[in-house]
Amino acid sequence: MTAIPASVSRFREQYRAEEIGPRYRGLAHFAFTLTFSLGGIAICAWLIENPTPLEWLAVPLTFLYANFVEYFGHRIPMHRPVRGLGLVYRRHAGQHHRFFTDVAMPLESTRDLKAVLFPPLLVTFFFGAFAAPVGALVAFFTTANTAYLFVATALGYFLNYEILHLAYHVPESHGLARVPGIRQLRRLHWTHHDQGLMASRNFNITYPICDWLFRTLHVASPRS
Repeated sequence: MTAIPASVSRFREQYRAEEIGPRYRGLAHFAFTLTFSLGGIAICAWLIENPTPLEWLAVPLTFLYANFVEYFGHRIPMHRPVRGLGLVYRRHAGQHHRFFTDVAMPLESTRDLKAVLFPPLLVTFFFGAFAAPVGALVAFFTTANTAYLFVATALGYFLNYEILHLAYHVPESHGLARVPGIRQLRRLHWTHHDQGLMASRNFNITYPICDWLFRTLHVASPRS
């Protein structure tokens, strides 16, 4: 295992002392993510009634919309200061990218999940800003079924995002890191954590659709 640079080690200790309270439990944080996502999906599934083939189109369209939101949410407010979104920028560019660099990516304990998972406040913000208004518009202009499929897919995408992001920050020996296809996605994300590339390359955390479309995809050589 590569030694953690002294500057990263110092920041991690500072972050843990200032940002991670004594009552924080990483597994409880992950349980919130699962409960929020799966609970919302279950409610939507319960409310859907006999969806038509046309209504089912909401699923792939929402997937593409979520990939777009992921890309631009990461590229702009997370890596460029935007008025009113300072917390997002501070937490991501100012903390996450100092806690994890391309030469020090794995977390060291479950308490470090605080630096990986979205906090409940930001979960509320992103769904309030992107999912709820669009879901309401979808329901108004189409059908309730389509809106429920939209919300369920958005929640599923969010959970997929969180699990994949976690997979990029677990040790190489962890089971998540050995899931087929994860190694290639880990390599893209590790490249993004290069201090010289983080503001310009590999903004998709899940699948690099928008990175390919907007020509910000950078495929580095395999790590030894």
